[in-house]
Amino acid sequence: MISAVPENARYEIKFVAYEHEFHRLLHWVKMHPAGFISPYPDRRINNVYFDTQDCKAYAENLSGASDRRKIRYRWYSDKADGKKMQMDKGVLEVKCKRNFFGWKKHYRISSPPDKGGTGWREIRKNMMAELSEDGKRILRNNPNPVMINQYDRKYFVTSDGLIRLTVDRNQNVWDQRYKPKPNYKYRANLCKTLVVEIKFDRGQQEYASQIIQGIPLRVSRNSKYMVAVHTISLISHAW
Repeated sequence: MISAVPENARYEIKFVAYEHEFHRLLHWVKMHPAGFISPYPDRRINNVYFDTQDCKAYAENLSGASDRRKIRYRWYSDKADGKKMQMDKGVLEVKCKRNFFGWKKHYRISSPPDKGGTGWREIRKNMMAELSEDGKRILRNNPNPVMINQYDRKYFVTSDGLIRLTVDRNQNVWDQRYKPKPNYKYRANLCKTLVVEIKFDRGQQEYASQIIQGIPLRVSRNSKYMVAVHTISLISHAW
């Protein structure tokens, strides 16, 4: 059970479309009277998702439970660096969700847990060495790497700073089940979609509703983790 929704939790609304809608969406963002700006440069986001032995996170999301959480290790990379994909220094995150509210807990890892050719057991050991006791407990209880996903993200925020919008595309997935070492080579055949997420604080629901009117996409309950898991044909009750 997730604890009470914290005061800093944000509303999160997702929209999903095929990637060919990307330029139409960007036109809507750039022409919007709210004056969206880009507060950060584009980034490539990489995640390893961990789960329990009985796939609890997957089961919660599959059942549509109002209280859900996912465990992932996230790091960022430059889209243009051309280097071999490998886990870099980053953050272990617990992503909590209750209905439309979302919030995260962060546990930073200051050095790359994958030293190059490192197995998952050693990677977990390297992460444990830097985590707080709470972070260690979370990783210990969610020890199984399920998949790695990667996507490119664009950031936007309204000129008044109240509504944040991200656009994710170029998604890729690598199956990690039963693998002694990270699989960075054999990529799953994932349907190319565009995921847009609108985030805003409590008290801004009416304003956010006005902002998203006319967006050329439809609201969808979407989880990159769930889409990836379905793609790699994970069965929820057994590995």
